[in-house]
Amino acid sequence: MKQEFWQGTNLPRVGGFNRAVVLDAIRANGGVSRVELARRTGLTAQTMSNIVRALMADGLVTEDGHAPSTGGKRRVMLRVVPDAYQSVGLHLDPERITGVLLDLDGRVRLRSTRRVAEGASPEAVVGALTRTVHHLVRRSEAGDGRVLGVGLAVPGPLDDTHRRVFSPPNLPGWTEVPLADLVQERAGLPVVMDNDATAAAIGERWAGGVERAGSFVYVYLGSGVGVGVVLGDQVYRGISNNAGEVGHLPTGTGKECACGKRGCLEAYCSMRAVVGEWAAAGGDGADAAVSDVYQRICRDAAQGDTAAARLLRQAASRLGQTLATVVSVLDVDRVVLGGPALRHAGEIIRERVRKVLHAQVWAAGVRPVEVHSALIGEDAGAVGAASLVLDHAYSPRLANLLGG
Repeated sequence: MKQEFWQGTNLPRVGGFNRAVVLDAIRANGGVSRVELARRTGLTAQTMSNIVRALMADGLVTEDGHAPSTGGKRRVMLRVVPDAYQSVGLHLDPERITGVLLDLDGRVRLRSTRRVAEGASPEAVVGALTRTVHHLVRRSEAGDGRVLGVGLAVPGPLDDTHRRVFSPPNLPGWTEVPLADLVQERAGLPVVMDNDATAAAIGERWAGGVERAGSFVYVYLGSGVGVGVVLGDQVYRGISNNAGEVGHLPTGTGKECACGKRGCLEAYCSMRAVVGEWAAAGGDGADAAVSDVYQRICRDAAQGDTAAARLLRQAASRLGQTLATVVSVLDVDRVVLGGPALRHAGEIIRERVRKVLHAQVWAAGVRPVEVHSALIGEDAGAVGAASLVLDHAYSPRLANLLGG
């Protein structure tokens, strides 16, 4: 598969963009020589050398080892210094808060979880989010200024202009909550916020290096269902930062969804939907948390329970049908499945989605679609949230090149 990388420019007025291009190339490749770096970025040797020197002076890049000999002088390898800076990521789920501390290589250094009480007020949740930040920063033992900021991954829809969570279906009673500003004020660190599926896609791109270069659709499966879209190494957010809300696309006129409409994809594919089907068929667990019952169903399916496996395949078939439309419209050749809903039965779900896509996607003979399991695991929301901070600080972006 063709790998796509950012190219730098030798115009002197875009030095900040070039710096991001060079750092991104070093990080994504897990180490690269200066000669290879110049080839990948398209920069002159002098421009690239000046940038590398500055990155090393800032402690972001170091010389580490040598490339295998090709007959001449062995080339020195450049690598990112993982603990030069860190970021905190918080994922707000209706049932729990997951927090991580991430290094520049996209590795999780610390992890923390807190339960969210059913019907918890925004005030209570802000307090829990802030305590999670303070807990992770204290444990990190990072020096002053080494924690760049906090990323928030939350259920959509979002009002990005005012940094508000705007009446998400999975958080009833939350109406226009200025969540990012509230956490920033109390945590004492800069806060960026995005919907959980988009954040997870950024985390996958950041941690995946060359394996996730180019374009792909990331499907986040948790309490809800969402999609993050990466096109040519750039996340597509839409005009209101709410692109990828496939969970509330109509798939028929049947079941009522938590959003109040009927026939939404989430009414058939979410954890709550699967647990509802399980209960209707006589399954136990009525008094347990939805996520706990769902994971039990997944464990049973993985161990050969045919009824449990059938429920998961039915949900995965609905998901695959919607993804076939998304993939055909966007003309991408990779789908990545991630999130806590895949913890125990990911292969059952992945294989069914793959079969449905193979049967239904437009122009499959020209553009066969691969379906992968996520590299960043079930904490995709929190890892993605932390990656938001790193992405804002260090990734090459069209806005930077165009002066936005």
